[in-house]
Amino acid sequence: MWQTIGASMSRYRSYPRIVRRDRGEGLHRRHASADPQALAVAIVRGGFEYQGQKCSAASRVYVPTSLWAETRDRAVAMMREIGVGDVTDFRNFMGAVIDERAFTKISGYQTEAKKSATVIQGGGSRGEVGYFIEPTLVQTTDPGARLMCEEIFGPVVTAYVYPDARWTEILGVIDRTSPYALTGAVFARERSAVDEAASALRHAAGNFYINDKPTGAVVGQQPFGGGRASGTNDKAGSKLNLTRW
Repeated sequence: MWQTIGASMSRYRSYPRIVRRDRGEGLHRRHASADPQALAVAIVRGGFEYQGQKCSAASRVYVPTSLWAETRDRAVAMMREIGVGDVTDFRNFMGAVIDERAFTKISGYQTEAKKSATVIQGGGSRGEVGYFIEPTLVQTTDPGARLMCEEIFGPVVTAYVYPDARWTEILGVIDRTSPYALTGAVFARERSAVDEAASALRHAAGNFYINDKPTGAVVGQQPFGGGRASGTNDKAGSKLNLTRW
């Protein structure tokens, strides 16, 4: 878009402005003081609502060792209760992904997870009648793994478990891992940890949530926008949009 506009400058009567909202990836990071139940709910709702097919959906999570077992078990228990199928049956929480192309892409990430990481829950897909992907939780030992860096746009969440003492170090890893910077969330009951994360990850998320899933902002009601490869961070949809235009 910028290239096209720049090449056409001689035809404009004034300097054009654009608001760009591109691809995204939601991230969670947890401090050792976080509430495991809140973390588990955020993984499930943030990652699997709308089949994970929204730009702000949780895709990668960073959990301290001391909280991982309880968080994992609580998340898995909720995932096992999720119905996947025809959305006219209100017992189903998840429906089909949007089309065959999305189905092929997302199931490809599931296949890679089975080869290079550990599938904690889910991992299945069926495309005979509709394109259905099971909610999938993956654990990786590589913070630079492809599943941690790319936008999957589907119900696949990958977790990296880090030693509690490496909190500050892991903030740097998070900041460097993905080219996207749309949404993010930090979970901690210690205010100092929240402040540290907010400062270290200032440019890693356009919309930043504290002790909540990285989804849910209503465009037109709350500011929404991302930086880096996720857009120009203009917060389109809010009153800030008026000043931009």
